[in-house]
Amino acid sequence: MKVLVLLLVTLAVVYAAPDPRGILINLEDGEICMNSAQCKSSCCQHFSPLGVARCTRKASENSECSPKTLYGIYYKCPCERGLTCESDRTIIGAITNTNYGICLDAGRSKE
Repeated sequence: MKVLVLLLVTLAVVYAAPDPRGILINLEDGEICMNSAQCKSSCCQHFSPLGVARCTRKASENSECSPKTLYGIYYKCPCERGLTCESDRTIIGAITNTNYGICLDAGRSKE
């Protein structure tokens, strides 16, 4: 019960904040995050398992990418809108977060 009350109070503070950026959500690139859902870019990335994760831009064309993460934090961000991440899509890769690929333009890659 106490946890529920604490959660409700936290949500009330977040939504009552006058800053449109927010405290826990709608974070700008470079800000510390715990999950991609917090970032405006929808990518919370860390460079090592013990590193601090930060919001960052999605991957551009011909950049390394991850198709999707099970954990909410990426080693490589997913592709920008309109691009697809051509990668190994195995369950082992998804679990170990090592299913990296390259962002390709879906329209051009089929030609």
